[in-house]
Amino acid sequence: WVFLWEKGYQETDSVVSSVTTKVKGVTLTNTSTLGTRIWDVADYVIPPQGENTVFVMTNVILTLNQSQGHCPELPDDQTECTVNNSCVPGYVSTHSSGIQTGKCIPYNSSINTCEVFAWCPLEDDSHIPKPAFLREAENFTLLVKNNIWYRKFNFSKRNILPTINSTYLKNCIYDAQTDPFCPIFRLGKIVEAAGQDFQEMAVEGGVMALQINWDCNLDRAASHCVPKYSFRRLDNKDSAHTVSPGYNFRFAKYYKNSDGTESRTLVKAYGIRFDIIVFGKAGKFDVIPTMINIGSGLALFGVATVLCDIVVLYCMKKRYYYREKKYKYVEDHEL
Repeated sequence: WVFLWEKGYQETDSVVSSVTTKVKGVTLTNTSTLGTRIWDVADYVIPPQGENTVFVMTNVILTLNQSQGHCPELPDDQTECTVNNSCVPGYVSTHSSGIQTGKCIPYNSSINTCEVFAWCPLEDDSHIPKPAFLREAENFTLLVKNNIWYRKFNFSKRNILPTINSTYLKNCIYDAQTDPFCPIFRLGKIVEAAGQDFQEMAVEGGVMALQINWDCNLDRAASHCVPKYSFRRLDNKDSAHTVSPGYNFRFAKYYKNSDGTESRTLVKAYGIRFDIIVFGKAGKFDVIPTMINIGSGLALFGVATVLCDIVVLYCMKKRYYYREKKYKYVEDHEL
């Protein structure tokens, strides 16, 4: 077990890794708010580069042409009012869109809310677009470039193997059966391989893991050291936990108008974050662990003798017979 299965004759080392990513894909949307619009990598990959991670926006709530000014707060139990006395000047809470001015103004024809100084018009994210705004994102591709190094053995390699040429790289898509070493992944296939539905996940977002395993036996040829890919969903998708599901965040794009005023477009981005997790272990023959394990094995033979004696002399049915054969009793004639 120690020598053959656990390779007790080898010195081991853990992997040191670096990862870079590149997403490709273009899609078209046509809405009454934005009209016909093309979305490319610069629009939906946020930020352009991350550390072992990449975020792809799949759904979005846009609030266009916001500028700082006065407007009615979004209605809820805390902001609805009937008279000015219901609004406190300068009041702000963690859920406020701005700072109250102390006035009670109409929100619509039937509801009054407290006026706030904020970026107006306020964002209304009560309704998430369904199906997802960028539902074609499942056809986007993700190129993962991974370099690994085993320091003890001064061994390095990358997941774009020496057998892969530029022609193959331009046309391949990862498939566990036909193309297990292609470093280009279709986003929909990643989610599907983890047992999830991409269109369902794209609405509110989530977190996926792309795992790369580098377990290498360096006593063999370097060509046998190859990556193995696997996929799983990291965020909790449980019907019993429906509060704040998915993954989203906000950012804004700012503009300077011709009259000198500042405006912005507020973006609430829903999407899938892909975390590239690299792990592995390499082993190579070394005299020191070999001798240590041989010594440990020999020491076990002494322990085995003691254990056998305990079993035979105290546990077996014929223990009295064995004790008579093991020990010879003699009389002391002097007594």
